Amino acid sequence: MAVIEVNHLTKDYGHGRGIFDVSFGVEQGEVFGFLGPNGAGKSTTMRHLMGFSHPQNGTAAINGYSCWKEHDRIMGDVGYIPGEVALPEGLDGVGFLKMMQGLRKSDDGRTQELLETFDMNPNTSLKRMSIGEKRKLAIIAAFMGDPQVLLLDEPTSGLDPVMQEVFIDFVRKEKEKGKTILLSSHIFNEVEALCDRIAIIKEGRLVSVVNAEEVKHYKRKTFEVTFERNSDYKAFKSEDFEIREEYPEQNMLAIACEDDHADDFVKTLVRYRIKNLVEHQQTLEEYFMHFYKSERTFGGIENGKRK
Repeated sequence: MAVIEVNHLTKDYGHGRGIFDVSFGVEQGEVFGFLGPNGAGKSTTMRHLMGFSHPQNGTAAINGYSCWKEHDRIMGDVGYIPGEVALPEGLDGVGFLKMMQGLRKSDDGRTQELLETFDMNPNTSLKRMSIGEKRKLAIIAAFMGDPQVLLLDEPTSGLDPVMQEVFIDFVRKEKEKGKTILLSSHIFNEVEALCDRIAIIKEGRLVSVVNAEEVKHYKRKTFEVTFERNSDYKAFKSEDFEIREEYPEQNMLAIACEDDHADDFVKTLVRYRIKNLVEHQQTLEEYFMHFYKSERTFGGIENGKRK
């Protein structure tokens, strides 16, 4: 039995918003990536796992307990970072952490370790804290009770690049302890660095669940072809291949090609005068864009590492 189980989960808010027939499981000791743009349904799924929302159809369970019906039996061993951090403004950081310590049964040593790891000074009013400081506080609160199950919804949003790397290193160590982690994100390098398996969600529906290693060896490549003549550049665009990017000022096309069609691609290329040909290794971004290739702005997707 998976530690986290989502089966045919559906919540329809109307006008195409919500989640529809979402199913996946997360095994003990696994980091499962939930990748999609803003509004794709990641946070809605997380809220169901936290028992904040009742599904219209399907179930969400942690350790075999219903997240809606048996919420109290689950939450003692679940750490949660919400996508949008809302903290009580009447407290300072110290007061908030003491309150959370009481709820989480965390000791001072664990809390101090987390404060040092994330370079956090809690002696500030929550009202005056920056977005990054509030995010750090939410991270510390989620991990302070040393929970075995972690639901992390856009956990590094608002953190600077250095602190994002600190977070990634920290989660790696938590994984080594056997923690079960669901990581919702739209940052490619974060998902690539941490996840064993990756689910891609689009418009509230899962479109792919794949092992992270399989993405690297996915039988699909991208070729950057630079043509000697502009006429060849224009003529090739009418060929039956998927063009991912066009660079007319360089007479260059970025072309995606399945391994099964590689021979046809090469045979077609020899009919043209080619100045340069570069083959690129499959990346998570390219795999993701295979499902979102019709999008132009990519709905808030961030390229964690620009080529």
